[in-house]
Amino acid sequence: MKICGLQSLTLLDFPGRVACTVFTAGCNMRCPFCHNADLVLSPDAPEEMSMEAFFAFLQKRQGLLDGVCVTGGEPLLQAGLIEFFQRVKEMGFTTKLDTNGFLTERLRQTVESGAVDYVAMDVKNDPSRYAETVGIPDFPTEPILASVQYLMTCGVEYEFRTTVVRELHRAGNLTAIAEWLRGAKRYFLQGFRDSGALLGTGLHPYSPQEMRGLLARVRAVLPQAELRGVD
Repeated sequence: MKICGLQSLTLLDFPGRVACTVFTAGCNMRCPFCHNADLVLSPDAPEEMSMEAFFAFLQKRQGLLDGVCVTGGEPLLQAGLIEFFQRVKEMGFTTKLDTNGFLTERLRQTVESGAVDYVAMDVKNDPSRYAETVGIPDFPTEPILASVQYLMTCGVEYEFRTTVVRELHRAGNLTAIAEWLRGAKRYFLQGFRDSGALLGTGLHPYSPQEMRGLLARVRAVLPQAELRGVD
C-alpha cells in the first residue's frame, strides 16, 4: 500500500475517536463533486510517506491518537491494505475504512480478516441516478447493492453517507436512499463544499436551512439520519 497523503489529526473522520487519516491514490469512480481529484486521477501518484516513516509517526502518537482512517481515492484498490490495518491494530489503534462499496468481495475480505473496526461507505445517490452521480455511463449498481446489504448484516460497525449536491440530489432522491437503507444504524447527509480541486464544475451546495429540510424528509423514513459538515 502506498501513502499519498496524511492528515496527522482529525476529530471528525472517525466517530468518537481522535485519529489520523491516510490518503491513497486511484479510484474506479469519477464523481464530479469529488474533492480529491488529484488522487483519483493519478493512481501512480508519488508516495508522500514511506511505511517506515508512517509507523514511526504512529509510534510517537501512542496515547495521543485512538485510531487510523484510510481513505482515497478508493482504498480497496490498494494491495497490502489488510496487512496495513493489521499492523496498525497490533500497535493498539482502532481502524476505519472509507469506501465507495464497488469492490464487494474485497470489502468482505477486509472485514472478515478482522483488520477493520469501522467502515464508512459512500452511497452516492439512489440507484436511478448512480451512473450520473459517479460519472460513469452504464455504471452497474449491483455491487453497490451487495455491499450495502453486506454491511447491514455482517456485524462490523458502519455508517452510510451521502454528499448532497444541488445539481445531483433532490428530496425525492434522498428519500429513495432512505427507503433503500431502511434499518441502517447510521446515515449521514453531508454538506458539499467546493475544495477548489473538484473533478467537475458548476456544482453548488444546499444552504444549511435547506439541508435541515432535506434531513427532515429523510428522517420520516430513516429516523437515525443526521447532518454532517453543515453549519
